[in-house]
Amino acid sequence: MKVAVIGGTHAGVFSAKQIVAEVPGAEVHVFEKNDTVSYLSCGTALWIGDNVSSPDRMFYESPESMKEQGIHMHMNTEVTAVDLQAKSLEIKSLADDSTRQDTFDKIVITTGSKTLVPPIPGIDSEKIYMSKSWNDAKRLKERTADIKSAIVIGAGYIGAELAEQLSINDKEVTMIDAAERVLANNVSPKLSGIVAQKYEDHGVKLVMNEKVVGFEDTADGIIVKTDAGSYEAELAILGIGFRPNTDLVADQLDTMDNGAIKTNEYMQTSVEDVYAAGDSTAVFYNPTQAYDYIPLATNAVRQGMLVGRNIEKPTIAYQGTQASSAVELYETAIGTTGITSVEGATAKGIDADSISIEEDYRPDFMLSTTEVVASLVWEKGTRRIIGAEFLSAHDVTQAANVISLAIENKMTIDQLAMSDFFFQPNFSQPINYISSVAMAAVAKV
Repeated sequence: MKVAVIGGTHAGVFSAKQIVAEVPGAEVHVFEKNDTVSYLSCGTALWIGDNVSSPDRMFYESPESMKEQGIHMHMNTEVTAVDLQAKSLEIKSLADDSTRQDTFDKIVITTGSKTLVPPIPGIDSEKIYMSKSWNDAKRLKERTADIKSAIVIGAGYIGAELAEQLSINDKEVTMIDAAERVLANNVSPKLSGIVAQKYEDHGVKLVMNEKVVGFEDTADGIIVKTDAGSYEAELAILGIGFRPNTDLVADQLDTMDNGAIKTNEYMQTSVEDVYAAGDSTAVFYNPTQAYDYIPLATNAVRQGMLVGRNIEKPTIAYQGTQASSAVELYETAIGTTGITSVEGATAKGIDADSISIEEDYRPDFMLSTTEVVASLVWEKGTRRIIGAEFLSAHDVTQAANVISLAIENKMTIDQLAMSDFFFQPNFSQPINYISSVAMAAVAKV
């Protein structure tokens, strides 16, 4: 079996590794236009803030380690054209611009995502930086070392982490977003308010509900123009999201309107012997029981592994995602899973309710404890859990994984309220805060 994997993304790396593990003698070729694979871009902000031991450790594989596993690595190589029906690739070496054709038995599309760059005046300025690839990270790290001010555009996880790390390193930071609040697509209004206060306490200027409409270079930096004002700093960082990088193949198979490739539960596309995984694909979102576009490394890793498990025949189905995630901002841990607010549920067409509690994570007789804010969201009628969020100075992020399992298994608030969680005063209350928020939900309805 000769397999082409297009893209050395997280999904591409795990697809290739799993294929050679599952199929003895498989000839697996990975085509990657860069010279690195498996960059953990979620660590970019931490590296910029000098919270990474070594950037070399931000890669869990290298082209060399992949070769040692029997994978044919084609680095600095771009696939410029694909015929999915014929399983034919046009391949270009970026080293010498030479091209060649090759055919395969199966093709795996793991082309990932690309930064969303809106077509607004001045967007091509060299003073605007991205935060996705290893090259983006190196450029940012070098430039931010000596600056005094920065504008971060986007108040989602990427922008939020960048703004935090820059501010704690004594940079003057402005964060701009067209949404009404910080982390609007990630947490509830209640948690947004808590986080916003922390930014303000650390000197970050929050500019919410303003849309960026243009950029203008100055001698010393850049002016970011919005529909309500203008803001100046030495540089701007764009972090407003991603879109599927599927232009190469989108016209040859079924996709969502945004170009995300549709697959079945075995990672098979609408074209026979063509598979797809990772940020280039749609995923089944368990809270809504529908497909959605949710670019996360965790989804990409699992999907890539499933490509390998299913490359010979359909064997193991994808279980879907809850889009579970976590972030730490100003020594405050936030863990989320599924839909985190009634507003978010309504936007997805779900009639939902929610409850929020605040209580110490362990008994007050301990010499120290700290408060947890815990929220639960459920579907009215069925009482099925569809989301949760947790915030505390204590690390409560694993609670999001607990609720993730509850969502995946379609548990109700009643079942969660009576689930068995241990009590030990070093770690928890007699009634764990996960149980408490579920009990509060049951009492509310």
